[in-house]
Amino acid sequence: MKKLRAYLAQLSPDERERFASACGTSVGHLRNVAGGYKTCAESLAINIDRESGGAVRCEDMRPDVDWAYVRGTGSIGLKVA
Repeated sequence: MKKLRAYLAQLSPDERERFASACGTSVGHLRNVAGGYKTCAESLAINIDRESGGAVRCEDMRPDVDWAYVRGTGSIGLKVA
């Protein structure tokens, strides 16, 4: 969550509000996620990735999700001979 915290810190208060709104959430919720107090939903992780222009990636927010599969860059299940 360091990347989200750093990203938010470099924004002005107005930019933070616009960013949160574009992500479909509030600045308070983003702070809770960045601080590790709340889990980031997968949909929010995608929105943060998109709205930050990739500065904060889905993988940063939810390392437990198989984003390589979602992005189409990972393996697709078991190989059957």
